[in-house]
Amino acid sequence: MADPAANPIPEDIQALSFEDALAELDGIVQRLEQGRGALDEAIDAYERGSALRRHCEAKLRHAKARVERISAAGDGVSTEPLDVD
Repeated sequence: MADPAANPIPEDIQALSFEDALAELDGIVQRLEQGRGALDEAIDAYERGSALRRHCEAKLRHAKARVERISAAGDGVSTEPLDVD
């Protein structure tokens, strides 16, 4: 696993909500899939997309932990993960 300290998430990305980060990541993926633009621009977009992905994953981990804490605080409520599939 990569060291998170080696690739810190930029502050402007940290300030984004999960939904905004996911929308920006989706836009980057679409642009990269189209294959338009210069190689340097594609590499920069890929790096930003990677940071956005890590930010979204961190937001999801935080949300999961909050839900588990809420569940644990309930009377006899299970803290098992919710199976949404």
